[in-house]
Amino acid sequence: MDHEVTQELSMASTMVGGTTKVADEVVEKIAVAAARAVPGVVELGGDVARFFNVVFDRVGLDQLGDARRGCSAYLTGDAAVINLVLVIEGGRPVPEITGEVRAQVTAAVEAYGLRVDEVNIRVDDVAMGGPAAPTL
Repeated sequence: MDHEVTQELSMASTMVGGTTKVADEVVEKIAVAAARAVPGVVELGGDVARFFNVVFDRVGLDQLGDARRGCSAYLTGDAAVINLVLVIEGGRPVPEITGEVRAQVTAAVEAYGLRVDEVNIRVDDVAMGGPAAPTL
């Protein structure tokens, strides 16, 4: 019996051909984490997404949708096109924040061995005096 187990393990370690596919959602999660880390980014997502996030928070589903909210990514082969929707901090230069977001998102995604062709950013809102949170 031990001989069979050893045979299976050695066969499993042999290099085989095949394909690897990375889901768009994986790139979205990486991009969102990188964008949130940039100073001046208050929140991700448009008005509707932020509204539903407040509702989810109030009913105890505060993690639902947060990992990818405000981002869509499309992969073709090993190249990604990433679209982000941001709320930025008031009083900060938009080009400075969006430039840093592009740089950080590109570096984060490329660290996974993918190529970033575009990072498109739409600034949806400016938070004046604190985090933007739509009210119910």
